Amino acid sequence: MSLRIAIAAPFKHMRKERLQKSEFIFYIAIDRKWMNKEQANQLLERAREAGLVEVSGGSVTPLYDVAEVTVPLGFKPESEILEEESPYEELIARIAAATGTPQNQVVAELNPIITDRFDGNLRVEAAVVLLAKKHNVPFEDKLDALTRSVLEKKGS
Repeated sequence: MSLRIAIAAPFKHMRKERLQKSEFIFYIAIDRKWMNKEQANQLLERAREAGLVEVSGGSVTPLYDVAEVTVPLGFKPESEILEEESPYEELIARIAAATGTPQNQVVAELNPIITDRFDGNLRVEAAVVLLAKKHNVPFEDKLDALTRSVLEKKGS
């Protein structure tokens, strides 16, 4: 959620619907001193990958209504904002958005799949795929990342 807030802040503060990329970077790195220029570029790229902004022709346009976002007084994004969300968490968010339920309810729906239907012998990555299929939520683009996640856990 703080990614949405960090992206909305420059648009709200400057009262613009579109910013030049340099204006966006200036606001994040120089004006607010939230991060350096390289990190501000990473933030913008992360937002683009998350489908929060469109970057074209040197301008940045939010793909959501920034007016609905409240930027708390004294807000400063945490360093974790630049880290990628796990594919598991991304699918949870997709399912929540598609079904209109809170993410914690989606997670609660995963537990019976793992414990009741598979006697605890199913990884959460597989359970979230089953849940995505149940709700007709696309998940194919996350399969490779989910597989890597399972293999990384297995190796440690």
